[in-house]
Amino acid sequence: MTNQRILLSPPHMSGREQKYIQDAFSSNWIAPLGPNVDAFENEICQYVRADGAVAVSSGTAAIHLALSLLGVEKGDIVYCPTLTFIASANPIIYQGAKPVFIDSEPDTWNICPIALEKALKAAANKGKLPKAIIVVNLYGHCAKMEEILALCEEYGIPMIEDAAESLGSTYKNKAAGTFGKFGVFSFNGNKIITTSGGGALISNDLEAIKKARFLATQSRDPAPFYQHSEIGYNYRLSNVLAGIGRGQLEVIEERVDMRRYIYQVYERELSSIRGFNFLNELENTRSNRWLTTVTIDENETEASAKTILDTLAKNNIEGRHVWKPLHLQPLFNECDFYTHNENVCISEQLFQSGICLPSGTNLDINDQRRVINCIKAVVGISEIEDNFIIQ
Repeated sequence: MTNQRILLSPPHMSGREQKYIQDAFSSNWIAPLGPNVDAFENEICQYVRADGAVAVSSGTAAIHLALSLLGVEKGDIVYCPTLTFIASANPIIYQGAKPVFIDSEPDTWNICPIALEKALKAAANKGKLPKAIIVVNLYGHCAKMEEILALCEEYGIPMIEDAAESLGSTYKNKAAGTFGKFGVFSFNGNKIITTSGGGALISNDLEAIKKARFLATQSRDPAPFYQHSEIGYNYRLSNVLAGIGRGQLEVIEERVDMRRYIYQVYERELSSIRGFNFLNELENTRSNRWLTTVTIDENETEASAKTILDTLAKNNIEGRHVWKPLHLQPLFNECDFYTHNENVCISEQLFQSGICLPSGTNLDINDQRRVINCIKAVVGISEIEDNFIIQ
């Protein structure tokens, strides 16, 4: 089928998952917890070089656990980037706390150290510092960790690193997710590896990881009957899904290499279009290129981001706007927001001009050709040549 739908980032099974799933079925270890869960946690730790991990039902659950472990409660403030999926901020509300949103910076699109410092200075003057700072690695690109960690240390604020989109990325040879007090991964169906639905909380604080396991299993006290002294959650990952994760984790480096290759093809074929600008890597970082993203200056291109996305959709191709900033969401319209500078809001500019292109590791090269030709047609450029593949 020449017009078969092209998805943004579909699951990509390696074939190795079946062995671990069969082990779960053969042993009848279907419920949450079990050998696959234990092994998956250990394998995550080995891959990112963390001391402890807890496999949970989603990345959102992992953020919620991190906030709980940091004692975030009603009346507290938590800082969060505005340009991110709402799951980064919803757990703040779960805890009865209030988010304060921080603008992006143009180099990585992640939380802006300038805006963050401005917010922290204002909070210190009011005597109301945040209880935690959530930092997101957007689309696989690590935030400016050195600057952010320096501010966290100066003000004594713990950092939660939301690395849901950046497993396999590195910042100065250190794995994404390992910079904060807690790190968070997502294994949702659209991520670089998947357990169908799932996530993980990591930390080098093993006592905190032990407490996270307790909270994630309904906070069941050690007693010969069901006894509970504090609120807990039903957040543990099933042994079956952990088996999928084990098979996926075995090919993580292949998946990163493929996403980076897909980006290279897009960048080669589209970067010469006036007004098309790709998100580059920071020096001394490696992005997993979870999604290839590009901004479009319609004054130069004479085509808007919306026009290109509408055209892709008409051709049965899934593209997407970058995240709508959370400070623009009706749910958060009363929350404070700090911009990159007084005259520029980077996150709003990115929302208006940015798009995500199909980037799944099972993207056929001919399908990528379809995507590229479709975009070139919108801007009035002839189709790509047959030998466009990078060798």
